[in-house]
Formats: sequence, structure tokens, C-alpha cells
Amino acid sequence: MTRLALAGGSPSRNIQKNPWPKWPVWGKEEERALIETLNSGVWSYNGPKETEFNKRFAEFTGVRHSICTVNGTVTLQIALEALGIGIGDEVIIPGLTWQATAATVIDVNATPILVDVLEETWCIDPKEIEKAITPRTKAIIPVHLYGAFADMDAIMAIAQQHHLYIIEDCAHKHGGEWRGKKAGSIGHIGSFSFQLSKHLTAGEGGAVTTDDLQLAEKLDALRNCGRRPEGDSLIGADKGIGDYGDDGNFIQSGNLRITEFQAAILVEGLKRLPQQNTTRDANGSYLNELLRDIPGISPLVRDERETKKAYFNFAFRYHSHEFKNLPVFQFRKALEAELGIVVDACYEPLNNCSLYVPHTKPARHRLSEEYWQNIDPKRFSLPVCERLFNKESVCLHHKVLMGTQADMRLIATAIQKIYDHAEELR
Repeated sequence: MTRLALAGGSPSRNIQKNPWPKWPVWGKEEERALIETLNSGVWSYNGPKETEFNKRFAEFTGVRHSICTVNGTVTLQIALEALGIGIGDEVIIPGLTWQATAATVIDVNATPILVDVLEETWCIDPKEIEKAITPRTKAIIPVHLYGAFADMDAIMAIAQQHHLYIIEDCAHKHGGEWRGKKAGSIGHIGSFSFQLSKHLTAGEGGAVTTDDLQLAEKLDALRNCGRRPEGDSLIGADKGIGDYGDDGNFIQSGNLRITEFQAAILVEGLKRLPQQNTTRDANGSYLNELLRDIPGISPLVRDERETKKAYFNFAFRYHSHEFKNLPVFQFRKALEAELGIVVDACYEPLNNCSLYVPHTKPARHRLSEEYWQNIDPKRFSLPVCERLFNKESVCLHHKVLMGTQADMRLIATAIQKIYDHAEELR
């Protein structure tokens, strides 16, 4: 980046000071809630903080039931289990997503079917879904990726026609809306992550959402060692000595619970989330307008049916031919140096992802030679995913959208500067 700074003046930001907004956000409210929990002696599951968060998050999402779990990966796994998906079943997922979306399908002994995405949104392509449906298909997991929403109109229509379950992967979409309905309330089950990078976080954690009482009971049991959901009569059970009430008569599972400390943080974070989403939306819209004036930059398309935006990352497509054939990895490095923030590619396509390698665990996954071949991710062709990852994708963490319009102009100015000096960077 030294060459760019020499050619175009000093960097747009003083990298040492790094004045971008901090993440995660917390304050005295979290301090008080954690001390209150500490003093209560109720540190385990189903305490007052978790009960409060589940109620608040269900209301926020527009569903009847919200159930906390240990992380977002587990939410997908128990969603599949609650729907009865397993050996012999296929689940259609996008090839561009975090590896857990696929890994959890294998963990219930089903087969992930990877399909390509739309270049305008990076979300699963409904036409590719239709091509992938077979008599074994039982579910679709659409992922609302980065700043975009999967086309839920088309996906729900396909699901209805073929009698398929929909599990919404909402790890990037807390509070986003499609036609006035929140992410996680449109399909049969919604899956959320509260991992540190997410825009609602407790460091780790997750939640599943549903309107179906029977599914909710199964999901609750699956995250709690198979126990039936506790009723009001068990609120006073002494979990400190292992008194949980009704044991051993429902379903096999393990301990996938969060703690009261995580729930306490989530309660306070949820209070901040609507305003944070509003700020990110306004800044994202403004930055997209600025970027439209720069050749070679294509903001992700915002569907008019997306009635409320929720950014995870701010992402856009980069076209090197407009930047004197400067490769995208060099563009990202130059932008990092200009702004003093991490600039990433999108996720690795799952057909060639270093973290999605099921054949490294034959003792667990080699159920048969047919199944072993079917779960080989390299058998899938994902040309759009591969082009986005290798040549076009640029992603900035959502914290940059929590600044000011002046910050957005700094980002656009830095990109314009790279455009003006692209020849010197090659």
C-alpha cells in the first residue's frame, strides 16, 4: 500500500488511531445485568433472563416460540432433527454460506445438495433449487447472506409445490424483513447465531424460532438433553443440585443450552438492535449511492420486497477490468491499507472450502460407499459462487456502517483513490 500512499497522498485514515466504531457494543446495562445474574445464583438454563429473552425475541421476530441454544450451528442441527430429516434425505443449500449450513446436514446423516447463487444478491438461486429437487429432497435451507435476503416468495412457492420444509438460516439477518415479515418467521423454523461477529451477540449462542408448538417442544427438548419442556410447575426446580423434573421419556439428545449470563447480555443487546439496524440501513443505502458513481463497483441489489434491511457485512462486487485489471485480492489489500480495517472476500464456495471437508472423518460419515460419494462437495459445480469468491467479492464488517455519513464518504473516497491509481498497484 506504500506505493498507493506515495502516488495518491496520505491514507484516508490514521490506521494507528483506528477510529471506526467498536464491536461488540455494551455498556452499564450489561454490567448491571451480569452482576444481577451473578448474585441471583441462577446461572443455568431457563432462568429469568433466558425466559425474558426468549419472550422478547419471539415478539421481535413475530413468532410464537423462540428457544435459545449454545450456538448457531446447533440451531440448524436440531431444526433438521425436529423435522425428522436423516438417512436417505437430501437438503438443498446454497454453495455460498458458512460451512455449518452444510456440516449440520451431514451431522444428521442426510445429504447436502449444493446449488449456485444469484450474482446480484449472493443468495440461493430459486431456479437452481428447482433443478436440484429429487424424490429424496426433504428441505431447503435458504441463507440470508451479508446484506441481502433470499427470494422467499419463490422459495416458499417451490416448497409448497413439492411439500418441502424450509429452515431459514438467519445468522446474518436479525431484524430484517421480507414483505413486512421478519427473517425467521417465514419458513417452518428460523435459525439464528449470536456469535461475536453477529449484529446481536453474546459472544456465542443461538436461537431457533417457530410458530409450530409441536416443533417448539421438540426443539426445546433437543437442546436440553431430551427432557420435555418445563412448565410453570418446574420454574422453582433447583438446577444447582441437578433437579430438572421430567427426565427420560421424550427424545435422545445432549446439552445444547446457553447460560443466564449470555441471556442477560442478549436481553440488553436486543434493546439496541432496532436502532443499530436503522443506522446501518441508512449508511448502507448512502454508501451504495456513492459507489454507484465509481466504475467497476456493483452494490448488491436490494429487492423492493425487502421492507427492512439488516446488514451483517457490507458487500459489493468488484470488476477488475475497470481497475486496469488489478486483481481483487490486491484491491482488498489496498482498501485495507487506506481504511485501517479488515476487508475480506466472501465465504469460500462449499465445493472447495478448507473448512468443509467431510471426507476427513470417515469413522463418522462413511455410512456406505454411496453416501460417502454423495457427500463429496467437489462433485458440485458452482460457477457463480466461484467467480464471486475468486474475482469479485469485497466485504466489510457491519461495524463500519454504525458510523457517520462522513465515514461512508471516506470509504467511497478510498475506493475512488484506488481506481485512480490502479495502474500503479499492479
